[in-house]
Amino acid sequence: MRFLIKLIPEREEFRVPYNHQHHLQGLVYRRIQRMDPDLSLRLHQPKAPKLFTYSLFMAEERKFEKEKPYFTGKGHGFFYFSTAVPEIAEAFIGGLLENPEVELWGERFTVKEVRALYEPERLSGRKFVTLSPVVVSTTKQILGKPRSYDLTPTDPEFYEHIRENLIEKYTALTGRPPEGGEVGIDVLLAKPKRFEVKPGIFQRAWHLVFRARGDEGLLRVGYLAGFGEKNSIGFGMVKVDEVKRRKRTRQGGERNRESKEV
Repeated sequence: MRFLIKLIPEREEFRVPYNHQHHLQGLVYRRIQRMDPDLSLRLHQPKAPKLFTYSLFMAEERKFEKEKPYFTGKGHGFFYFSTAVPEIAEAFIGGLLENPEVELWGERFTVKEVRALYEPERLSGRKFVTLSPVVVSTTKQILGKPRSYDLTPTDPEFYEHIRENLIEKYTALTGRPPEGGEVGIDVLLAKPKRFEVKPGIFQRAWHLVFRARGDEGLLRVGYLAGFGEKNSIGFGMVKVDEVKRRKRTRQGGERNRESKEV
């Protein structure tokens, strides 16, 4: 289940810090806790897939200034939320609608619209674009100690870890491992990003354009719950890159003349 959430700002212009995922994370957990405390407790269990993700916060109009840690937005703000668990969607969206007044990073908004989005029937072979960057990591021995190491799309392990992560989510969601379990990813474009997820704690991630093939069940889990790791703190949400076809209008036809007269 995927949703577009539009918010009207209190001020005509508003600021959006580049490092804002933890603010959205707080909003998600507060609204879920308000509607379903038991679900909120389950989502706080360590090392269990959370099975939801969300995009970066965006604005209808954006203005960037050099060396500023934020961009200035105008018009409405918006972000996307996605989950593979209807219970999570019901609690979060219900919490937003029950209490539409939202404060994020010192800015005040009111929820204007929550819209459920169309989900493609087929995902294998499609091209995806990240709405929030992808995190993939492993553990390596550095100076004799095990350390978390962020992988890049140039590392072969990057793709295997994505596949293993999808299998883990699928198993947690369905209670059984997938029958196939094969996923192939071809990265077409990669751009590194660095975010401060908590004060003094930074995370390296990747905005990607990629084509994925393989098990539809695994790809569906990635589409709904996020690709890669740390989805519940705002990483790994993707959209399908739809090809927009322009409609051609024939000149001089009867319909064309009628439309001009109208």
